[in-house]
Amino acid sequence: MRFTPYLLALTLLATSASAQQTLPIWPNGNPEPSKITGPETDPTTDANRIVSGKVTIRVTNVSRPTLTVYPPPAARNTGAAALVLPGGSYIRLAYNIEGTEVCDWLNSIGMTCILVKYRVPEDGHYPENVEDLEDAQQAMRLTRAHAAQWHIDPNRIGSIGFSAGAHLAAVLSTHPDFQGANILASTIDARPSFQMILYPGWLSGSDGKVNPYLLPNQDIPPTFLLQAENDYTAHVENSLVYFQALNDAKVPAELHLFTQGGHGFGLRPTDLPISHWPDLAETWLHTIHILGPPAPVGRP
Repeated sequence: MRFTPYLLALTLLATSASAQQTLPIWPNGNPEPSKITGPETDPTTDANRIVSGKVTIRVTNVSRPTLTVYPPPAARNTGAAALVLPGGSYIRLAYNIEGTEVCDWLNSIGMTCILVKYRVPEDGHYPENVEDLEDAQQAMRLTRAHAAQWHIDPNRIGSIGFSAGAHLAAVLSTHPDFQGANILASTIDARPSFQMILYPGWLSGSDGKVNPYLLPNQDIPPTFLLQAENDYTAHVENSLVYFQALNDAKVPAELHLFTQGGHGFGLRPTDLPISHWPDLAETWLHTIHILGPPAPVGRP
């Protein structure tokens, strides 16, 4: 059997994690007419296919957004869960390095992963274009609606975003009650219980402060921030100004900056200290009681 690059990508994804099910985010059709033509495809080229020694899979032309549920082993299920929002400049989605591989990690610590395939490419992003926010809101509402079925605590569902996905996670936390013109109002809360913002873009405005539409308020959930100083794609100022704004709003936040790491590394191991960020994040999840209270000092 001859594989096209996209079929090969789907085959590799199928072997990386055992998905429970995939649901359309808008089963009755998107709120807005799609401008995307052509089927979903992997735009990865030979020049950017290998990251940290492993194949990277991307997807674009997503006109039918979905969420895919990756449950942890039943014996390890803590009841906690997270939406995972891959990055890709709102042009494509880094679907394994910032998606399925994140699900593998979440499953290993007893969390359910909800991998969101939101619409890309789009003309801009929030606030000029609201389709990305609508997809994230609906993904959260669907997850809470299925919480009992998926063995999830509806009060412990957060969001984890990378790059553009980190920007989308921050938008979701700031505007969970945004009402799209073509969407029926819902009584299900779309606000995440926590957020993890990893090497984000578009948080810093031209004045060197946080973008006004992302100005935090006291309802923003506990936040974990991570970035490298030599991130020349998104730039470390995004994390710095957002952390300061969170601090001003008295939102519990934890910021981790590293000298080296660049951009788009996901969870793939390197020789750099930044590769240990999942351990820091897991400890933080215990600290904010998403995974239960942290162990007492001096005890395992």
